[in-house]
Amino acid sequence: MTRRLLMLGCLAAACAACSRSNAEHPPQTASTQATAGDRTITIPADSPQLTRITVAPVRTAAVPADVVDAPGKIEADPNRVSRVVLPAAGRVTRVMVHLGDAVERGAPLLTIESPDIGATLSAYRQARARLGQTRAAQTKTDADLSRARDLFENRAVAQKDVLAAESAAAQAKADVEQAESAARESQQKLEIFGIQPDAADQSITVRAPLAGKVLEITVVAGEYRTDTSAPLMTIADLSSIFMSADVPETQIRLVRERADVDVTLTAYPGETFHAKVTRIADTVDAQTRTIKMRSILANPGGRLRPEMFGQIHCASGVSDQPVVPASAVVRDEDRTQVFREEGRGRFLPVPVVLGTRVGDNIAVARGLQAGDRIVVDGAMLLVRR
Repeated sequence: MTRRLLMLGCLAAACAACSRSNAEHPPQTASTQATAGDRTITIPADSPQLTRITVAPVRTAAVPADVVDAPGKIEADPNRVSRVVLPAAGRVTRVMVHLGDAVERGAPLLTIESPDIGATLSAYRQARARLGQTRAAQTKTDADLSRARDLFENRAVAQKDVLAAESAAAQAKADVEQAESAARESQQKLEIFGIQPDAADQSITVRAPLAGKVLEITVVAGEYRTDTSAPLMTIADLSSIFMSADVPETQIRLVRERADVDVTLTAYPGETFHAKVTRIADTVDAQTRTIKMRSILANPGGRLRPEMFGQIHCASGVSDQPVVPASAVVRDEDRTQVFREEGRGRFLPVPVVLGTRVGDNIAVARGLQAGDRIVVDGAMLLVRR
């Protein structure tokens, strides 16, 4: 009995010593002060957690006051797109380009043989022959008029003979002008066909109307085409392209022509392209309540392709506001907050109202001031569980 009482006394003494040790040396983890209303989180100075937390002062930066973000897509400039058609009905004898080829202005695209070539050459030659005849007739009538006037001055002919000669000369001059017009018209048609009257090869060569890339081909050699309005190829100059976006009508007042906009594309995450607003539509889409806006941007390497999806970002007006890194912001249920350093190892969660995001930083509209020291890395270690 005496031995059992001795063992119980030793166990009680050990428990009391352990309790005193825990009271003197609390665990080295984040804790909250017990004082009512105090939300400060304290980490002991010798805790390893403190080395994983980075603190930096809040700085100010120029932040856009009004921002417009709208979805959009890349489009080719309609003024730089050409749909090639045949100048005359005929058989395609050769196609000289392939899909995706880059061509210069005036480069040969295809050749055709057409029955219109012979008819055009015949009309041109007849017009030239007619012109020669009318010029010869005009020379004769001019000489007859000069002789009649000399004879009339010497009273050798009547005045009516002079009048008749003048009428014949005027008619000959009109015939020459008409023949010259017909000759010019037939020559212009030959030039449209690209045919020289004395050339041995009388096939028509269709040439590129502008420099660009061949985006579409709908013809092969050997086909006979009679529809001269149907396009055979599509060539587009993609050295500069459009970013077309649908801006909500509630935000269109924030966009101006010639304004600078930033463009991001799904195809190139993390990259920003710069464009300039060239046109804002005059009407509102009745279904979506948006207004079409076009911005032009350079595309020297051809990386931007029509129908690529992306987004435009347009900012107007700037003001100096406190900004914090995105890594400093913690969203806890229905609160958005950052942790402000109150002292060594002491951090206070501060609710904030966020503004515009600028790159990796976010503007703070309310809750912080410039110079406040906040946790910029490791904030999740301070979130209460």
